Amino acid sequence: MSNKQQNKNSGKQQTHDQRSTARRERLQAAREQELRAEKRRRRIVVGVSSAVVLGLCVGVAVIVNNGNSHSGGGAAAASAPVVTPANAGGPGGTVITYGNPNAPHTLDVYEDFRCPICKKFETTDGQTVQQLADNGTYKIQYHLAAFLDDNLGGKGSIQALAAAGAALNQSTADFKKFHDALYANQPSEQTDGYGDVNTLLDVAGQVPGLKTDAFVNAVKADTYLPWAQKVAEAFNTSGVNGTPTMKLDGKQLTLFDNAGNPITAQQFTALVQQTAGTK
Repeated sequence: MSNKQQNKNSGKQQTHDQRSTARRERLQAAREQELRAEKRRRRIVVGVSSAVVLGLCVGVAVIVNNGNSHSGGGAAAASAPVVTPANAGGPGGTVITYGNPNAPHTLDVYEDFRCPICKKFETTDGQTVQQLADNGTYKIQYHLAAFLDDNLGGKGSIQALAAAGAALNQSTADFKKFHDALYANQPSEQTDGYGDVNTLLDVAGQVPGLKTDAFVNAVKADTYLPWAQKVAEAFNTSGVNGTPTMKLDGKQLTLFDNAGNPITAQQFTALVQQTAGTK
């Protein structure tokens, strides 16, 4: 074989070897990328599972599906005037008070309407929480969040909060009934069901007397969306990192047992009495 032919064959072999090496490197890189992605997915699952055991919807961005922030209500809400509902109170009108304002104790409640752990606690203890306010043991101060819109994508938290503002504008009693109905009918947090105005209006229809023309118009027009943004921002600066959180006279209450189950109604009552020094 001539030197020319040998050089030609050698060149072909070298090119083949280079292509094979490049192909192996691409496959290896793809595999390493998939392994990194799998580790990230596992960290997310572990983080969410730990939050469930602790009985909290954690107010830290776990995953954002679309890269957009919704807890502030978006640019439209930011540019619209803030209309504060009648019956709102606290700094900047960001707190909703239920019960006798002169009650000897104060229960601060931190919630997100999209939070499934909040629903879990509400289902077990919500009636008792209200009864203790109704009998004058304490007044409730609601501090409402919308961080799950950031964590999961969507706008259900902020839209539900804005609709709650429309209920609050009618009366504190209407707000409380709508609050309870939102948890009773809460869709999966993954579906962002409350991002649909019609779903919110359907829930409102279950509260006698709530679905007035003024309420419907306010919900459809996003009248209280800028206020909801302001309320959510107040939560974000409160120092509370998860929902539900409750503080009686500033002392945080343990709402879940070690297995992640809500304490019983009797245990909640005893805890309030002990913390308030009335037991």
